[in-house]
Amino acid sequence: MKTFVSGDLRLQFIDLGPTDGQTVVLLHGFPQDSSSWSEVGGLLADAGFRVLIPDLRGYSPEAQPRELAEYTVDALVGDVVALLDSHGLASAHIVGHDWGGSLVWTMRKTHPSRMATATVVSTPHPAALSWAWSHTGQLLRSWYMGAIALPLLPELVVRRRLAWLLERSGLPAERATHYQELMNRPGVATGALNWYRQMLRDTVLPKRRTGSARDSAPPPRTLYIWGTEDAYFNRAVAEKTVETVSDLTFVPIESGSHWLPETEPEVLAMRITGHIDSAV
Repeated sequence: MKTFVSGDLRLQFIDLGPTDGQTVVLLHGFPQDSSSWSEVGGLLADAGFRVLIPDLRGYSPEAQPRELAEYTVDALVGDVVALLDSHGLASAHIVGHDWGGSLVWTMRKTHPSRMATATVVSTPHPAALSWAWSHTGQLLRSWYMGAIALPLLPELVVRRRLAWLLERSGLPAERATHYQELMNRPGVATGALNWYRQMLRDTVLPKRRTGSARDSAPPPRTLYIWGTEDAYFNRAVAEKTVETVSDLTFVPIESGSHWLPETEPEVLAMRITGHIDSAV
């Protein structure tokens, strides 16, 4: 593990592949860490890309701030930008799964010039998700977002029952056990859950964005990959994302679960590589 600095925090990351290759940044989701991308990252490195995979805020041991306000989406995106800056990169190919995918959607809006391409795995566009909550059965699939806002109880659940819940949603047992152990490391469960808590706070009490972080570049070419058996995001919200985002390439993975980085690494690596090549 190497480290980089973002403000007062120090985050760790994995660095794979040749240093002179095009750079791909892989962003993990909840309750994952950088290891969720190990196979995909290795395949991309073998293909000649330089691959940076951070343990994001809340997961890195030296980046677990206690204040909930330190987990705003702007702060989380700022960590990704800091990773690019630490390597002297004007832009990189940004890929995100689950919560990492949410960061990619935000970066397309606030920092498009820092993205050579964008790839979102599993996560629908926020506008499509808002629509689906009131128009489809998506709200039933997203019940956990509200439950996570409760104090203390979510920490108890993820420390004791997380592996069981993950296996039920299609994650292999070995990976489920790893994430269960991850959540029992000091500070990780609360740091990871604070992403959701701050998101819900921002939804109820939205703050005016300063606009200082935005740039005027057009959005990068974007690939959206979704598994047809995703336990958390239904087909309606995936298809609404296609309607919501212009110039989007949509790739459904038949019989794919929510956990595509762990269960379909070869397919993801192939799709990411093809997307990057098509943008050159």
